Amino acid sequence: MGTAASRDSGQPRYLQIADDLAQQIRSGVLPPGAKVPSESELMARYSVSQGTARKAVAELRPTGLIDTHHGKGSFVKSQPPVRRKSSDRFRRSHRKAGKAAYLAESEQAGKTAGVTVLYVGPTEAPEEIAERLGVPAGTKVLARRRLYFSNGTPTEEATSYLPWDIAEEIPELLAENPGGGGIYARLEENGHMLKEFTETVRARLATKQETGALSLSPGSPVIHLVRNAESEDGRVVEVCDTVMAADQFVLDYRIPAGD
Repeated sequence: MGTAASRDSGQPRYLQIADDLAQQIRSGVLPPGAKVPSESELMARYSVSQGTARKAVAELRPTGLIDTHHGKGSFVKSQPPVRRKSSDRFRRSHRKAGKAAYLAESEQAGKTAGVTVLYVGPTEAPEEIAERLGVPAGTKVLARRRLYFSNGTPTEEATSYLPWDIAEEIPELLAENPGGGGIYARLEENGHMLKEFTETVRARLATKQETGALSLSPGSPVIHLVRNAESEDGRVVEVCDTVMAADQFVLDYRIPAGD
């Protein structure tokens, strides 16, 4: 399987091996779902020490090409990323058709979407969320925390925060399943017509909790996205704090070039 990494590249040996394995994955020599050679196999194939073999596999993990499962080894990831188009995913037509954004984009990618509701209820607004909602930190708000799946694989964890006065007037927002079209459909049905969404995107390494929740390898990158949903009267009616497995998504934005 594959060819021995060249010793003439000038790179450290573990990087040469990591590059060779990455090339095998991208070319299909190591197909989706295949087991990555074990440390002992890499030691024999490339005539290197165990430490070098271990560092080579560790170098691959942040690329999103492999998953490592304790006691089982590393495997080539089998799912191409979902493309999230900012100009499409929040269309009102999706909500009217009874499809929340995650369901709509998963269908377009040919994937089966799933969601587990982790918590729905009151909470104290964290400082950043409170600032976005325009309320003092610690103010009572509604939190809706979910874990999303694509073809059975956990891909993102999201918490929506809504002002408590709005939550009180819309009982569906307090239900695990708010109904077709999701919470944005319920907001608009009750007079909170949405005008625009504003997203702040950061890239960072997953925390220990996020690594467990999203079944990530240690050291994997995540996308941390925080979104404001603003109504036509200028009020932020929801803030969504989302952590996404970086290898599972491509964020696609359309930016007008005019004034």
